[in-house]
Amino acid sequence: MLNTRENLNRLLRGEVPEYIPDYDIFWGIMGQPNIRFKVDNHDGTGVDWFGVEWVAGDNPTGAALPKPNDFVLKDITKWRDVIKCPDFSDFDWAAAAAGFRANWPDFLPVAGSVSPSVGFFQALMSFMGFDEGLCAIMEEPEEVKAMLNYLCDWAVDMTKKYIYYFKPDYGWWGDDIAHERNPFISLPVFQDVFVPVWARFCSVFVEADIPIVHHNCGHFELFLDDLVAMGVNAWEPCQISNDLPAIKAKFGNKLALIEAYDTRDFRYNYEDVSEEQVRTEFREHVLKMAAGGGYGLFAGDPNMNGAATPVEKQRMAWCNDEFEKIRYDVYK
Repeated sequence: MLNTRENLNRLLRGEVPEYIPDYDIFWGIMGQPNIRFKVDNHDGTGVDWFGVEWVAGDNPTGAALPKPNDFVLKDITKWRDVIKCPDFSDFDWAAAAAGFRANWPDFLPVAGSVSPSVGFFQALMSFMGFDEGLCAIMEEPEEVKAMLNYLCDWAVDMTKKYIYYFKPDYGWWGDDIAHERNPFISLPVFQDVFVPVWARFCSVFVEADIPIVHHNCGHFELFLDDLVAMGVNAWEPCQISNDLPAIKAKFGNKLALIEAYDTRDFRYNYEDVSEEQVRTEFREHVLKMAAGGGYGLFAGDPNMNGAATPVEKQRMAWCNDEFEKIRYDVYK
């Protein structure tokens, strides 16, 4: 049987895997050098190299957020005076890669990249906040583009070094640009402001023949044509506010869908649902999506999901158990 790494690589290269991959989003974080924080509290909080202070978020997941009302960039036209990419010319890439490899199991994939802060859109929002960041896109798009290209120059250079020393199985990078129900920006704005830097960043992996996994939460399907055109091979976490069966039918194995199956109440009645109903619906959905390849699942650990209620955690446990029963038989 193929190990986890070999099986996932099949999926990301458009081949039918031996069994449905159980994907872990945190491979993308653990498979790269820790160069995000200048002051790292090792709990998601700290001060990044651009001067943004990340604090514990007042949200169900506990995810860290830029400190409210204390943003580093007040005026997008002044970004050249404020935003300075960090200098890693003295960073020992060879030692970092050797140390990582010494502690990383060979059967797990190596993934990652070096994107600015937490992505290009998210970098702008972390610098300015959502209100001012979105206004800057509309009022001063050329200044936003100039800053993003400056960040992209740095990210491309850093990622080339990462690829050379770490030799990843795939490039992982995220840039959450959508809410659960709608994107934060329109398609024309996305294509004008963000596609050029996204595509230039992705080209580093494309030229190295390394598959790309892109992370984007929320209702993101509007942007998938552009994503595929950039050379992206997989998208996660594929939430159900998107029409996943239609996306699968459109792209086939050209774009692998790695889903985080959602057990909340807008899929079925919140309280009045049995264990068998949960298992049956989950099983039928996964078998339909996995047919012919092009599908993986981020099962996750119910006990680690701070946003889940006790009911949702129980349903996640049922789904995970059902997944283990079916994942090895689909492609026989």
